[in-house]
Amino acid sequence: MTRRAQGYASPLAEGMGRFIAHKRVLGRRYDTEVYALRLFDRYLVAQEITKLDAITPAVIEAFLATRPRVRPRSYNHLLGVLRRLFRWLVARGHIAHTPVLCPTRRASAARLPFILSPESAQRLLDLAAGLPEIPGVALCGPTYHAIFALLYGLGLRVGEVCRLDVADVDESRKLLVIRDTKFGKHRLVPFGPRMGAMLGHYLLLRRAGGRPLATAAPLFSGLAGGRLRRQQIGKIFRGLLPALGLTVPPGASPPRLHDLRHSFAVRTLLRWYRAGIDPSRRLLHLSTFLGHVQPESTAVYLTITSDLLAEAGCRFEVFARPFVERVRR
Repeated sequence: MTRRAQGYASPLAEGMGRFIAHKRVLGRRYDTEVYALRLFDRYLVAQEITKLDAITPAVIEAFLATRPRVRPRSYNHLLGVLRRLFRWLVARGHIAHTPVLCPTRRASAARLPFILSPESAQRLLDLAAGLPEIPGVALCGPTYHAIFALLYGLGLRVGEVCRLDVADVDESRKLLVIRDTKFGKHRLVPFGPRMGAMLGHYLLLRRAGGRPLATAAPLFSGLAGGRLRRQQIGKIFRGLLPALGLTVPPGASPPRLHDLRHSFAVRTLLRWYRAGIDPSRRLLHLSTFLGHVQPESTAVYLTITSDLLAEAGCRFEVFARPFVERVRR
């Protein structure tokens, strides 16, 4: 393998390109994995490794040591990407054996997400709206206000928000068109009047000054017209966290960007309880809205909170009251 694939410069360049193409033909987006492989490619270049047989188990271990991962799941994901790459290369005869011999780390207790209250979420939106202009992002405040509103208010994945085009906002039907999401699926996400007004105002700002806005243009972009990346959004989110003054409850992890999606799912369940709706009858609706194939995937997002426990307790009391009164008689 001597030809250099676009974007890669190490001895694995062509092999990485073919491996990624293979995964995407199978319907995988493989965006996160591509990011991990680029890190490994750059590491090999920085270490001046120019031959495949120079990629030894010691090189793999040294690379992993340069990418510290506190959580076992994160470490195992990075290790797994390398392991699958080299197994694929071995199966196709590009190399004789895999140099990835490191064991996976034992997973610790499942991470408890941080569920933002509506008040905390509103504070986040207010802080985002007041962001000063920064290099590389047009309309910084309105842009991040809209992004965090979509993440918390509609439960979108951050990658889905990054991939939105202007044409994907259907203002007449009050729908977002989510394309090529996880496992290559598409879906329609309806939004209410407040979200519609916010998106409409944001698009007006984008069109200010009479500048045409192509329907194929990214909804959220930098000054050069390129899409905002999830890393940029995550950096802004982490930068705003100290000003929120959040108290992390025992057992929960510090807030992260994906917790906005968790918060949407939990708040939806809480609204159903308070409206007297049986959540078990609506779980399939929530799964479809979030873009899950089956309700079991949605259950991962339904973290038990004190509010949920209180509402469930009230529901149980109503259910059990006739039986208790019958026993007392």
